[in-house]
This record gives sequence, C-alpha cells and structure tokens, in this order.
Amino acid sequence: MRLDGRCAVFLFGWMMASAAVLGAQGVQAAERTHAIALPAGQVDEYVGQYRETTEPDVVNSVYRDGNKLFIEGERSPRFELQAGSADHFFAPGLRVVFARDAMGKVSGLTRTLSERGEQDVVWKEERFSDVGVRLNQFREYARSEAMIPVRDGAKLHVVILRPVGSETSGEALPFLMQRTPYGTSWVSSAVVNGSKPELAASGYIFVFGDIRGRYESEGKFVMNRAIVAHTTKDDVDETTDTRDTIDWLLKNVPNNNGKVGVLGVSYPGFLAMSAGIDAHPAVKAVSPQAPMTNVWMGDDFFHNGAFRETYGFDYVQQLEAQKTDARVESKEDTFDFFLHNVNFAGAADAAKMEKLPTAKVFLTQPAYTKFWQDMAVEKHLTKVEVPTLEVGGWWDQEDMWGTQAEYAALKPHDVKGEVFMVLGPWNHGGWGPTTRHLGVLDFGAATGDQYRKTIEAPFFEKYLKGRAGFDLTGVASFRTGVNTWERYEAWPPKQGFKAAKLYLTTDGGLEMTAPPVAGGVGGKIAVNYSANPANPVPYRNRPIQSTYGDGSKWRTWLVEDQRFVSGRKDLVNFSSPVLRKDVTVTGDVVADLFASTTGTDGDFVVKLIDVYPEDAPAPMAGYQLMIVDEIFRGRYQKSFETPEAVTPGKVTEYKWSLHGADHTFLKGHRLMVEVQSSWFPLYDRNPQTFVPNIMTAPKGAYAGQTISIYGSEKYPSHLEFLVPD
Repeated sequence: MRLDGRCAVFLFGWMMASAAVLGAQGVQAAERTHAIALPAGQVDEYVGQYRETTEPDVVNSVYRDGNKLFIEGERSPRFELQAGSADHFFAPGLRVVFARDAMGKVSGLTRTLSERGEQDVVWKEERFSDVGVRLNQFREYARSEAMIPVRDGAKLHVVILRPVGSETSGEALPFLMQRTPYGTSWVSSAVVNGSKPELAASGYIFVFGDIRGRYESEGKFVMNRAIVAHTTKDDVDETTDTRDTIDWLLKNVPNNNGKVGVLGVSYPGFLAMSAGIDAHPAVKAVSPQAPMTNVWMGDDFFHNGAFRETYGFDYVQQLEAQKTDARVESKEDTFDFFLHNVNFAGAADAAKMEKLPTAKVFLTQPAYTKFWQDMAVEKHLTKVEVPTLEVGGWWDQEDMWGTQAEYAALKPHDVKGEVFMVLGPWNHGGWGPTTRHLGVLDFGAATGDQYRKTIEAPFFEKYLKGRAGFDLTGVASFRTGVNTWERYEAWPPKQGFKAAKLYLTTDGGLEMTAPPVAGGVGGKIAVNYSANPANPVPYRNRPIQSTYGDGSKWRTWLVEDQRFVSGRKDLVNFSSPVLRKDVTVTGDVVADLFASTTGTDGDFVVKLIDVYPEDAPAPMAGYQLMIVDEIFRGRYQKSFETPEAVTPGKVTEYKWSLHGADHTFLKGHRLMVEVQSSWFPLYDRNPQTFVPNIMTAPKGAYAGQTISIYGSEKYPSHLEFLVPD
C-alpha cells in the first residue's frame, strides 16, 4: 500500500506502521549492525518523551523494561532499541540517533525509517520530558485470509484481523470492514492498532477486502461500477458484492455479534456508501469519507463539465492498466507534456492508454451522458437505511464534492436523526494523521486526533456495541481562520445565520451592497482580461509533477500561496479594503457571474482568497490562501447533457457552487476574488472556440479571447454565502 496513492486505507503516517510491515519487508538494520551492551546508567540517559519538531502532537516515548530499551508512540508499535554504538540504536527497519546539547545531555533524536526500494523517511524530535512511559494500548490481532464466493460464482479475497484469543473466549465482536481496489497485503495487527487505536483497543473483527477484479479477487474490475437492477445472479455491483461478503462473514467467522460497520476513504468511501444502499440487515453503521460520488459532476474526473486532465490521465492508468495500482511517474513537467500534446486525445495516444475502458469514455463521451449518470451514487440515496457519518475536508484535492453531496441527498430523509457530517481543515484523507498542519497552515491542535477520538470511534462504538459517548447530533465543522470546532444541527446551518452577497465591482473592489444603477466608477459596467490557451494559467507552482509522482506537491496545492499567479494579466482580481473586524463566511459559497466572451466557448474559474497582512508572521506575510474555488465550463450553461456554443459578446449568467466553507477572515486581512479562464493542466484547455468534442479539438481551434466580467446594477456579479446574524 502506498501513502502517496488515493487514500486506500484507513491509516496514515509512520504510526501505521513502522510496524510489522517494515519489520518483515524493510531494510533489516539488525543484519548490518552488531549490537553492543551499554551500562545501565548510560541507557537511562536516553529515557524520556520526545515530540516531533514539525508535528508536536506526535509524541514518542523511550523507556526501559528490565535491562532493555524500547521506543513507542500512541499510534506506533513498541520496538526494542539495540545499541550499535553510543547514541546510535537500531531496530528492524528503524534507526534512532540521539542528539546531545552543549552540556552533553540527551536533547533529542532523529528517527529514520528505511523500506527496501523506497526513500528513507526521517523525523527529528526534541526531548521534553525525562520520564519514559507506555503510550499505547496495542492489542495483538491474528491475521487470516479467505476467498469468499459471491452470487455469480466469482471469489473475492479478504483479510480478517481479530484480537488474539477472542475466537474462543466467548467475546462476541462486531465486524468493521473496508473494501478497496488498492490491495490488502499491507494489512497487519500494527496497521489496525496504528490507524484506529481506540477501536482496535476496544476490539473488532477488522475485514479488508479486495474488490472484484483487483489484486487477489476474481472477476472483472469496472471503475466505480454502477448500481444495477438485481434480477438475475449475474446482476452484480458493489452493493451485491458487499451483501454476499457479509453473508459469508456472519456464517463463517465465529464469535461475531451479528453487526457490521463499513468505512473507507475515497474509492473505499464510494464502497462504504454502497454498503448503505440496499443494505444488508447486519449493517448498522457506515462512514463514507471523501467518497467518490459523482465523478462527472464534481469529484475525480470532471467538475461542472471541465475535464480534470492530469488526474484522469494518471488515475485511469493506475487502476486500469494493471491489476495492481502502480503509480504514473514522469520526469517531464506535466504542464509542458499536456501543452505540446494539444488535447487529451494526443496525451492518451502518447501514453498508449486510449484503449483503457474509462479513457475510451473520456474520449467519446465528455458530456454528462447516461454512462456518467448511471454511475452517480447520490440518486440512490432516497432513504436512510443505515446511520451514516460523512467526512470531508475543506482542502480536499480529489473528492470534496462527494461528502457534501451525499449528505445533501440523505438529510431530507433523515427522520431518526442518523445522518451526520464532519468537515475539517484537511486535504484528501487528512483526518487520518494527527494533522495540526497542512502545508504552511497551523490549526493549533491535533485536528485528526480530535476527530478520531471524539467522533469516529464513539460513532462505531454506539452503533456496533451500544456504548455511550457519541454526542454529535448534526454536523461538526472546523472553522478555519479562528481554528475552532463548531457544531450545527444541519448543513448549511440554519439558526444564527443569514444570507449575504459579496459584489464584484468594476474598479476591482468587493462590496456587501449591490452596485448603483449607473454601474461602477464612471459608469463602467465591466472589467476585461485576455485569455490565451497558448499560455494557460497553471494550477500550482511549476514544475508540475505527475499526480502521485516523486516530489509531487499535489496533496497541498489547494493551500499554495496564490501570489504565484495573481499578478498575471490574463485574470482579474477583486479585493476588499483591509478588514476592520472579523468576517465569517459559512455554508455553501455560490458564484453568480455575469460574463461575456469574444469566443464561442470558455471556462470560468472563481477563487475566494484570504489575503494575509504584509506584517503577518512568516511564512504568512502577504499570503494568499484559497478558501473555496471551482471551475465552470461555459458550453454547459444551459445543460450538462447537451453542450451549446456560447454567443460571442452576449452577457450570460453563470451560477455554480464553489463548495462549502466555514472560515473567518480576520481583522487586518482582505477578501479577494480571483477570476480566470484556465487552470492547467489539472483541467484541460478550453479552445475558446466551440468544437463538438474538446478531447479531440484540433490545434487551430485554440484561440485567444477577451473576457468581460460585469458588475452593474443590471448584471451584478457576486458571491452568495451565509454570515452570522
């Protein structure tokens, strides 16, 4: 399993495990180093607690047990440290070098994890206590595997982990299951203890399953397989495979309590939601986390009709070019690669991927056809069958849309109050690690740990074991800017908030009041910029690596400082005065843009940005932080199913969601709205000349155009959101 792939597991970080996986497969330092014995007094010099310098909430403890020295963390297993020399210790796959201050006292350590074929991972830690203590309550889990027959004759591979001794002790335990396309070879006792320590300590039968056609499971893999009518045994989908898997587990795994919970992040989040549709009676709780829900409307492959070119290019090869998920690597700046290949057809041909199933559909069905509609999950969410905990992040670079869309579809049917949502300051799967930081942002607390301990673990404990402690009644939202957790009865919140609009003025300003009848300054009604497809606006700092390539900044691009593009002439900025008081923006942020173009097609990107003051502490001085942002492809203004040419020069209203936010723009900051017409190469270039299929647009169709953004009383471009009463 790769931490650089789509979040295939519910675990992250070294805590998962520097573990048995590394012990078995990692570089065996013990084979290269001879242990020496140190005097007991010298061993005691290393005892204490150490915190990571970059993530201070991650703590490791070094302590003596008898005459042996050990290291462990809250989410990392216990390792015996053997001395190779003074201050230098080793364990399988792990090296620890202690540092001393000017007085000769141990002041910190450096941990290095080595895995065969992978780059070493290094952490530096400072000592803050001379007392070493046990930090975890890891419970040993026994691993077994099975091939489960399902209704059409295929067999699906699962790995089962259960607490040692529970099979014969009479301790009836619930199942906690994750199904995945990313493989299960990495699953171990250390993984479940490191990723979900509270649940592992409580005791569950953890099940990890390879979905149909992936890794060790039989059958044919179909990307985001659509739900079908179940009239014959051959009518299979992820709901039927889930039901059949659960049937087998209930009958064949002893001492289970008859209850099943299902969770997963990203593709496994899509699979978790599938467990809540036509749900097996034993399913008592599901948690879809950043679920792939509608990959055309707003998740992985398209956003409002604009094709996510680099992501579709990399991910389809990763999942459909082999039965494993080997990542796509390129040493070339992908900006240059996609630019010189003109369109997606050219890029696909260069990679020889045009015959992969999903690539074929990209090339032939770029509009919202029946193929994409059938794949959408939200249309199946017409009743609440199972208590559901949706989880998502404000800066999720892959599946921000799905969490909020599934909640919006389910909540109107929630007569028992069993639909919950958590929205936090995370990127894709960022609630898995401790997560005090994201890029340069510091949230002031271990937000991932807070979520896991106070919401996720109590949720499953309540619905699978009947235990008290889950007190969320609606939505938990982390309000960025002020870094506080808020709780609401629903999303968007209804009580204590009112609707507000932020108007774009033609002198480059932002106002909370509508423009006067005469239109902006001196009667000006629009601001213009020129957009040239030959020189598109990059979506992140160059060079732009493959999505999951070595050194890629993909995971944090949504929090990159936007100053790297804000001075360009092919976009326009609208800015508020310096704020005299805090301004909180909450709920679904909607762009309502009145625009025209000299072309017959065009894209519109709108970003709401928090501009930090120039005297803010480093590295935030002058920082431009995107809060919400989204793209809209002009040809779909009337219909996503039937694209139409834009009328040149005609003022047209484009209205679309920039997604949810809960953010306070602090006093001394400024609000900024940035509008542009390309976001390359994450999104393919719009030729700005209407062609039937942009995937195959000829080079001659790409032409520069002039874009006008209106800000008059007749055409009041603005953003809509909620503010506190």
